[in-house]
Amino acid sequence: MTDLSNELCALVLRHAAAPSPSPVLPGVSLWMSHCPTKSTPAIYEPMLYFPIQGRKSIVSGERALEYGAGSFVLASLDVPVVGQVIEASAEHPYLAVAIVLDPPTVTALLLDLQASPATMATTATTSEPDEVEALVVTKTSPAMWDALVRLLRLMDAPADAPLLAPMIERELLYRILQSPRGAVLRQIARTDSRLSQIQRAVKWIRAHLAEPLPVETLAGIASMSVSSFHRHFKAVTGLSPLAFHKQMRLQEARVRLLASPNAVSSVAFAVGYESPSQFSREYSRQFGIAPAKDAARLRTI
Repeated sequence: MTDLSNELCALVLRHAAAPSPSPVLPGVSLWMSHCPTKSTPAIYEPMLYFPIQGRKSIVSGERALEYGAGSFVLASLDVPVVGQVIEASAEHPYLAVAIVLDPPTVTALLLDLQASPATMATTATTSEPDEVEALVVTKTSPAMWDALVRLLRLMDAPADAPLLAPMIERELLYRILQSPRGAVLRQIARTDSRLSQIQRAVKWIRAHLAEPLPVETLAGIASMSVSSFHRHFKAVTGLSPLAFHKQMRLQEARVRLLASPNAVSSVAFAVGYESPSQFSREYSRQFGIAPAKDAARLRTI
């Protein structure tokens, strides 16, 4: 391992292990696992995800991705996944850093770059793809690694963090714009991009989980025809609108059951199911365990 890699591991180990870490870096989360994990459903929101040590796999719809140190994941919109740590041990735990993506910050950076043609030339591609996937993995460059180390060092310098953290995060975004995945960031910033159109529909779905799925309404929100919406939604998220809606409902139900493990029927109705028995069947297929048993298990973890 390089000196930067060793320092990153030490920083994540120290701060992820702290019982009540202070929120020195808002939007930055640290992850650690001392052993491989079972497949666990989750929602990935727009973020940068840097594995520092060990390996992990995620499945979203029909897509499967595997990644480890030296690569990073760019999640460009809210998407349900099933994730699993596949390489970790007590001696070499799985370590990772997640950074929330803020679209206005990306937009502001692009506007500044447009004011500097010489700089913009290094971040623009000759042809922008019309469509990108919600989850992409690519190689972490030495410049990104260096910025990430400097960002995490601020956890040991909380007085410096409010001023320096935004600068370093902006530098990290700039480095990603220079990478093969820079087009994804540009699509996040463009309100007329396919990615932004689909994200508007995704936000509507998440805000109206208990309601029927009006595909015509979603297509209108995305400014597309119904047939075009179906095609582009599947291309970006890896799921049909109906499958996406179902997974989001079940994820929300799981969160609610964690707080109220004995309220299976009321949670089923709250997320839009007309029948608790149908809810239990679909929940068991998704998570591999009945709702009440899953809630009880989660409360012991």
